Amino acid sequence: MSRPSSLRSEPAGPGRPPAGPVAPLTQYVLKLVSRCDLACDHCYVYEHPDQSWRRQPRVMAPATVAAVARRIAEHAAAHRLDVVRVVLHGGEPLLAGAARLDATAATLRRVIGPVARLDLRMQSNGVLLTPATCDVLVAHDVKVGISLDGDRAANDRHRRHANGASSHRHVLRALALLRRPAYRTSYAGILCTVDLANDPIRVYEALLAEEPPHVDFLLPHANWDNPPGRPDGLATPYADWLLAVHRRWLADGRPVPIRLLESLLASASGHGSRSEAVGLGPADLVVVETDGTFEQVDSLKSAFDGAAATGLDVFRHSVDDAAAHPAIAVRQTGLAGLCATCRACPVVAHCGGGLYAHRFRSGNGFDNPSAYCPDLLRLVRVVTTAPPAEEPAHPADSLSPDVLDDLATGAGTAASAGQLAAVHLALVRALLVALSERAAGDPVAADGWRLLVRLDDGHPEAVRDVLSHPFVRRWARRCRDGAAELSYLACVAASAAVRARVRIDLPVPVRDGVVSLPTLGALAVGAERGVVRLGTDDGDVRLAGRRVGVGAGRDGDPAREDGPDGWRPVRTARFDGGRLLLEDTDPHRDCYDVPVQPRLTGAAALRWTRQVQRAVRRVDAEAAEYAAGVRTLLRALVPLRPEPTGRFRSAAAGAAFGAVAVTAVPDDATLAVLLVHEVQHLKLAAVLDVCDLFDRDDTRRLSVPWRDDPRPVEGVLHGVYAHLAVADVWRRRPGPAAAGHFRRYRRWTEGAVDDLLGLGVLTGAGERFVRGMRATMDGWS
Repeated sequence: MSRPSSLRSEPAGPGRPPAGPVAPLTQYVLKLVSRCDLACDHCYVYEHPDQSWRRQPRVMAPATVAAVARRIAEHAAAHRLDVVRVVLHGGEPLLAGAARLDATAATLRRVIGPVARLDLRMQSNGVLLTPATCDVLVAHDVKVGISLDGDRAANDRHRRHANGASSHRHVLRALALLRRPAYRTSYAGILCTVDLANDPIRVYEALLAEEPPHVDFLLPHANWDNPPGRPDGLATPYADWLLAVHRRWLADGRPVPIRLLESLLASASGHGSRSEAVGLGPADLVVVETDGTFEQVDSLKSAFDGAAATGLDVFRHSVDDAAAHPAIAVRQTGLAGLCATCRACPVVAHCGGGLYAHRFRSGNGFDNPSAYCPDLLRLVRVVTTAPPAEEPAHPADSLSPDVLDDLATGAGTAASAGQLAAVHLALVRALLVALSERAAGDPVAADGWRLLVRLDDGHPEAVRDVLSHPFVRRWARRCRDGAAELSYLACVAASAAVRARVRIDLPVPVRDGVVSLPTLGALAVGAERGVVRLGTDDGDVRLAGRRVGVGAGRDGDPAREDGPDGWRPVRTARFDGGRLLLEDTDPHRDCYDVPVQPRLTGAAALRWTRQVQRAVRRVDAEAAEYAAGVRTLLRALVPLRPEPTGRFRSAAAGAAFGAVAVTAVPDDATLAVLLVHEVQHLKLAAVLDVCDLFDRDDTRRLSVPWRDDPRPVEGVLHGVYAHLAVADVWRRRPGPAAAGHFRRYRRWTEGAVDDLLGLGVLTGAGERFVRGMRATMDGWS
């Protein structure tokens, strides 16, 4: 199809852009490479009408990169822009190689950095990502989004190599790299294209298992000439698919920001959209091809050949020239740039006419509603009319403002803590669903997975008890990353069967001479490694027909010594209305800076459990508000080896949500303070899993009185939130020593809060959260 003549001199929408100064452009997509190593059959660059990629250089030349950088800097200076975003794109930008990426990022930062803050990003399929490339990305602070359409079956429906081979394993390897602590700062999120043939919940769970900072869903490219496929009898199948994700996402406590859904929620609360696909915000973006030509947004290539062309380039034209191009300028006019049908629609403020490329029809160009109009209408109406408690106060929030406000007081209610626990459980379930695909190739794991699914149907409480254990999540994360064995899934299932009092005969792995059953204990067997068959009978454990774990499904007696049968039960500290595991058997508990204690004697375990019981009762009596978090979230206490200096240590790890580790302390008063302190870290880690409280691109550090080294913003937030609670506990205790501790912790916390508020790094939700802590301190006498 030839390009309509109207696009040469007229805007693509219903009218011309207003006369006057051009609106500045703040986003730039650089086509660093024009070729790709995959052959995705839904790609708008290679599989749709526009085939201009064939005429482009394979890689953007260094001289072109330098010219682009100068044009962006020139435009940013002229319009006094604070921030510009540059996205390295393709094709597949990783085909450029680590050295070319390094040089490109260095040029962009050197030229643009002195004029405006550069938000540098990359969108990739991840197949070629290596540690060497990740080193480059971290060195230049490049945030990377990875394309993934779900589990292997879903992803391989479209995202394959040219020879038909699967790309799924390579993409998961890339995501595992980005989750490493050294590279996590470069992990931007996952981009997923909707396919009605894929189950929406399995897709959601597969994405959630990769622990992305953000997720975005894209509708497959379609228009009125090539409309989206709709199964017979379904008026809004794409909305139905997305709403299934939406329901599950809300039920899970919104464990990850989903840009499309949060943009609609933001529009409902009067905030701007964060997505080009919805909302009336300006599309202040231009694309630069590998030869230096300026183009409109590249999704237009799905409409017709030449749809994105402007006739401009970085060598002869400025960014102002590109911004003034009628087809680009009209995209910044909001409601006025839409067709009459859209302008009259009651949900236009939320929908914004949908993605521009989806409006095309031969004969009148883009002066139409979206080809997905019925789906968008239903999606908007359902999402934006959710109960107010489900709506965020800020676009990046993934907890309701009421919950954030409650937690910002320092203590928070049991209901808020319960929501954080629900998010944790949803993450664990998603991890296991992702692992289940690999389990098919491991007979022991496969048997365990089938048993776990059956138990989840018939005995969901027993499964929930085991999956909520802190170290099941840590094992699942390590297993996903290749650092733990998949066959341990059978141990998880066996533990649930014991708790459900279901009779089984299951192969389970032996490691270091032990079969480990999370939440229950460990069974010493003869062999160092291998597989044994484990039986259960009414809460007891059998090995080779011999009963060895009598009462394994019941709480372990703290004083019980390990018997000759090899059974090492987890001891339990019980207190009014609750229980806490004294965890000294789980093989995945060693996740703290201080080494963990080996198996305790019965006498030592009894001393620990009695002290824990007294400490929890002390929290109840002295700081009842904090008892809600301690009782709701704390599931396991891990004894640590004593420090050679005699210093008391405590720790919490986000990967082991629900566990606190401590060294032995002299009394329950000290332990009570440490428990409150570490549960605060657990709460804030869970909040940060689902909420953006600060700009993660900002690498500035703050000096704090409780550390010798300057701390990143996240570390300061953690310190403030924990010390707020510690100060509050000391405030309630009598005596001059307690008063001195209170004054010191209050002084530390108030100073750091003021520094955070003055740094300009907090999001709207983050500022509200920190001001909530400040208000708590201001209310103290």
